[in-house]
Amino acid sequence: MLLVERVSVMNMENAIRGARNPLNSWARMDSYYDERGNFVLGENDLSLARRLAKAGSDHRKYLRQIMVSMDITAPLYWWKEFDTYKVGTVANSTSTMHKIQAKEFSREDFSCDRMSEDCLAVLDSVIAYLESERQKFNETKEKAHWHNMIQLLPSSFNQMRTVTLNYEVLINIYYARRHHKLAEWHTLCEAIEALPYAKELILVKEESEG
Repeated sequence: MLLVERVSVMNMENAIRGARNPLNSWARMDSYYDERGNFVLGENDLSLARRLAKAGSDHRKYLRQIMVSMDITAPLYWWKEFDTYKVGTVANSTSTMHKIQAKEFSREDFSCDRMSEDCLAVLDSVIAYLESERQKFNETKEKAHWHNMIQLLPSSFNQMRTVTLNYEVLINIYYARRHHKLAEWHTLCEAIEALPYAKELILVKEESEG
């Protein structure tokens, strides 16, 4: 299970203006903000942006300046793979260390949508034990119960992180992970496809092949 929420795309206007710096072609800028405050690439700017995006990473440095913020809720086993992307990303997570005892454990806290019935039964027993340890810790504050929770917690436990990255990083993620066997990556790739001008600026291999 993976959930993407509260998506914001920022700094596109400045990025496009910077893309025109090498040739001093600012007079050709024709982008604008619509009545809803959304930034719209004009015909000239979109043509330049597309050409540079297709030309390769050396030419599309402006994509590193188009920032994206999103809240991603995903299991710990997925976050371990996401942590491969260290350059151009920042993430602030909810704290398992500090808040694991704050709410009751339930199935909704875990990515278990592809588990068999037998596996779900095992998970339910683990959840029951975690909940008993949580209650004991809240009652006694004895660290042994807290350590039991932390060390037994399954990697299917869901964690929410607010992630900031950029369009260049998203190109790398999309083409490295879109055919991955973990379904969570497919969900993220679908969210990437839905970003403004993703077809022209992120799905650059399809553009080149077309």
